[in-house]
Amino acid sequence: MGIPPALPRRRFLSGLGASALAVGLAGCGSNTGRAPEASAPASGSTGPRPALSQWYHEYGEDGVEAAVKRYAAAYEQASVTVRWNPGDYDKLASASLLTADVPDVFEYGNGPTLDMIRAGQVVDLTDTLGDAASQFSKPVLDAMTWEGKVYAIPQTVDMQMLFYRKSVLEKAGAAPPTTLAELTAAAKAVTTKDMGGFFAGNDGGVGTLAQMLVWSSGHEQLNADSTGIGFDDAEGWAAFAAYRDLATSGGLVRSASADWFDAGPLTNGETAMQWTGLWTLPDVQKALGDDFGVLPFPSVGASGRPAVPFGSYGSIVAAKGKDPEAAKAFVRWLWVDQEADQVDFSNSYGVHIPAKPALVPQATKIATGAGAEAARFVDELGHAPSKLWTPATSNALSAALTRVITKNADPKTEIGQVAATARTEIARARG
Repeated sequence: MGIPPALPRRRFLSGLGASALAVGLAGCGSNTGRAPEASAPASGSTGPRPALSQWYHEYGEDGVEAAVKRYAAAYEQASVTVRWNPGDYDKLASASLLTADVPDVFEYGNGPTLDMIRAGQVVDLTDTLGDAASQFSKPVLDAMTWEGKVYAIPQTVDMQMLFYRKSVLEKAGAAPPTTLAELTAAAKAVTTKDMGGFFAGNDGGVGTLAQMLVWSSGHEQLNADSTGIGFDDAEGWAAFAAYRDLATSGGLVRSASADWFDAGPLTNGETAMQWTGLWTLPDVQKALGDDFGVLPFPSVGASGRPAVPFGSYGSIVAAKGKDPEAAKAFVRWLWVDQEADQVDFSNSYGVHIPAKPALVPQATKIATGAGAEAARFVDELGHAPSKLWTPATSNALSAALTRVITKNADPKTEIGQVAATARTEIARARG
């Protein structure tokens, strides 16, 4: 949540590596300069209550800061002070865990990092969540989980998907693509001197789609025992080659007036299809009315499957906070029990998906149509990076796909280099 269509959101959902996810859904709204507000004591309460601190990054949408402070003020079992953190939140949050100034509750992209977990800096919330775990979208909760233990409770969800102009595809006799081969054919079919076929970024789509080629070809990032990558095989190599076919087909838009995270190229007619984020839905609806549809990234190869990436901030309890038990009770109250606030958080400040599928119909911006489809895509087809998928591995993957496209490099050789990087990174991360 909390991201206007600007650089922070692009970092979160493009590289899909650990560092990109740590940047998370960081907003780039203005810093008000106001000091953090402490929540007021509950009406009619007697005696001291536990004092808790709760940290958020600076969300970009108007009203979020006031909303999260309002939620905290309504909690009667503790006095919760909300700290709003402009700037490099991830660096600040990580550093704070090494000091005496530890927040009792803090948010982080797709839950805590593996380093935080292995260092014992965060609390296991499995029992806190309890049977309520079944209320959450499984892929989203899985992203907050390590070795069977839940370390964060999801707050709200952002995702990416493929938008397409219905009338343009129909005029060209092209069906909405369900495979990468169909996407390539459709992109070529709709391309004219005035409109391109498919756009996924001014880098040729490498930053956003390299990871999608892994998931959509039926693979996982890592192999079964998490000692290396899971796509160094014939079908993984073929997926890279298939994207090269798209990139060299004449149907891929390589340069547009805005980058992938802005719907402008689609809405102003530069492209018939665009890979972008759910956050652009209001702009697309305003510009195109009913003349658009949405799809997951299409399957690649014989063992492929459609897929979408998502990101979600999770609420975490610090192990060295003043009162971890009181903090766990607060997190449970806010992100499990207070469903009206959860809907408000997802629906009132931008366009986001509640982490609980049952709440989607209450989120009016996504209750029907393309928004409801997006929520279904996440719940049924969603993927997020493994906690062992590091920035170095993510960068190696993007670099490999770039060489395949621009230098006609051998996909087998390039993916082999990614595999070597990943093995080193996994060994380092595991210590």
